[in-house]
Amino acid sequence: MAVSEVELSFEFFPPRADKGAAALLRVNAELAAFEPEFVSVTFGAGGSTQQGTYEAVKSMIEAGSVVAPHLTCIGTSEQYVSEIIESYLDLGVQRLVVLRGDPPGGMVDRGDFPYASELVAFIRAEFGDQLHLEVAAYPDFHPEARNPQADLENFKRKIDAGANSALTQYFFNADSYFAFLDDVTRMGVEVPIIPGIMPITNYATLSRFSDACGAELPRWIRARLAQYQDDPQSLREFGLDVVTHLCLDLLDNGVPGLHFYALNKTEPVAELCRRIGFTPASQ
Repeated sequence: MAVSEVELSFEFFPPRADKGAAALLRVNAELAAFEPEFVSVTFGAGGSTQQGTYEAVKSMIEAGSVVAPHLTCIGTSEQYVSEIIESYLDLGVQRLVVLRGDPPGGMVDRGDFPYASELVAFIRAEFGDQLHLEVAAYPDFHPEARNPQADLENFKRKIDAGANSALTQYFFNADSYFAFLDDVTRMGVEVPIIPGIMPITNYATLSRFSDACGAELPRWIRARLAQYQDDPQSLREFGLDVVTHLCLDLLDNGVPGLHFYALNKTEPVAELCRRIGFTPASQ
């Protein structure tokens, strides 16, 4: 598939200080040269970064970006969800990324929406088709799922509730993504499912996060990253090679888009985009 037919998107997190806000706007402007379909901004469950998300979304829309705020359901109420969505609609937001979210430590009250499917259904009931709703998919399966089939059924519930498309958790084994597609297609799911792509920049952070979120980090990749953890240049080049190969494999098999977890940094996302054939508009 030609890269011109592929939907690009980038994911950021809300900064906690003014300096970070300025840096985020700079990174967003630099990556905007690749003409993404949209950018998304994460949202902390239980109030941890919610105001920061709104401010980041507002400033990025004012800068000309199409922004999809994340909205998590853990610890939220129907009233809060209605109010925050109304505020986003006032900004011109047209799409949301709807997630369950992880409860902050010690949280007991799960709020009015224990599951993302319930939040999707509520948004559809209250706001109709005003918003394009993205949900999460887990090719390596959610770490809290009872078993793979239960996770697939949970995903289908989100689609049946009204989700338009899905973004996956990152993965490094393309076979797990294509097997997931086969599984949900057999269940009658027909929405686009966009692969989530995580750049490799740090061994310890990636290993810890992968263990926590259930994303498989293949043993051969772990071994090479461990070998290069004191050699930043070799680690960077190895990481770029691994993720470039993954993206090309996905593109060769006709994926509808790529969603990059940018981590509020221009590089290596820009380098990955260039390596797989996307040319910045300025060039």
